[in-house]
Amino acid sequence: MLVCCWSAKGGAGTTVVATALALLFARRPVGALLVDLAGDGPAVLGLADDGHAGVAEWLQHGAEVPADGLARLEIDAGGGLAVLPRGSGELPEDRALALAMSLAADPRPVVVDAGVVAGAGTAAVVAAAAQQSLLVTRSCFLALRRALVVPLRPSAVVLVAEEGRAITAGDIETALAVPVRAQVSVTAQVARAVDAGVLRHRLPRSLERELRDAA
Repeated sequence: MLVCCWSAKGGAGTTVVATALALLFARRPVGALLVDLAGDGPAVLGLADDGHAGVAEWLQHGAEVPADGLARLEIDAGGGLAVLPRGSGELPEDRALALAMSLAADPRPVVVDAGVVAGAGTAAVVAAAAQQSLLVTRSCFLALRRALVVPLRPSAVVLVAEEGRAITAGDIETALAVPVRAQVSVTAQVARAVDAGVLRHRLPRSLERELRDAA
């Protein structure tokens, strides 16, 4: 199963949502894989940022990489979760479909943090090929406006809810014509876990409960 989390505007919380989903999937017997196309996955998990090669290098080397090339780049995050880091440099689009097909063929649940998707590009190709394409957005007019003009259509929405916003989950479902699969609250507990890099050890129960329907 390939799940891709993406946003149409920065600051939506895509990395936190993708990481939390991967942690939930990792509890299954086969474990799970988190693929980081945005660049912040290891940091959110509290893993060392040591310039480890990743998806970028795999894409840049083209068809010459061995069949198990992606697997060799994985980092063990513990608890059944493996992380495929972004790596350094550009993400060439010419092998984006090959990347998506390889990830979709993995026997584990695979969650991709695609970051901001504005149109074309590797992240957009992977999101379009995913069995579940989850738009992560805040209940913000500017974010919804961006989502409406992105050519990529999500299969569902994860709404990062904020107090005082006039736009509701119903408004988003009507505008995008897709269901809001889960609503995630912005809490101090989640923020502290992310800031301290302990999300993989202390996944807040509120976040776990709210994302259950998306997992």
